[in-house]
Amino acid sequence: MTSYSILKTSEMGDLFLLAGETHLLAVYFADGNESRSLANGAKLNPNQKVLKQASKQIQEYLRGKRTEFSVPMRNQGTPFQKKVWKRIAMIPFGKTVSYSDLARYAGSYKAVRAAGTATGTNPLCILIPCHRVIAKNGGIGGYGGGLDRKRKLLEIERISLRR
Repeated sequence: MTSYSILKTSEMGDLFLLAGETHLLAVYFADGNESRSLANGAKLNPNQKVLKQASKQIQEYLRGKRTEFSVPMRNQGTPFQKKVWKRIAMIPFGKTVSYSDLARYAGSYKAVRAAGTATGTNPLCILIPCHRVIAKNGGIGGYGGGLDRKRKLLEIERISLRR
């Protein structure tokens, strides 16, 4: 059975968290379309163990008290998406990579657009830190949650970009 909760944050707005019995399945910004469709069939249960653990760790991260996440996660996607997400998860706190670097690390240096698309469909925002993927020229690039949120996440990690 899947459960969900809404984590209210002053930094990012509300976050929608979805979990199975043993793994976190999704973290989206609650004002996005994904959270509305995923809530169908799931039970509101903010006291579910994985959801409580994820909420605590995200709050610690947003306050600058955490640099890594240990909550168990599971994501579903194509083999290429999973490869890209795995690489994104390996980007250290406070560091960035470009979309082209990400494509190369994922084994397909010509697939920059595909890597960007996979980044944009990351089901576990913040925990799989797609905000750390930037444009090759050092610019901010895109972000499904909006560029203001991406800037805030990068500021938490003390990452400065070209304007």
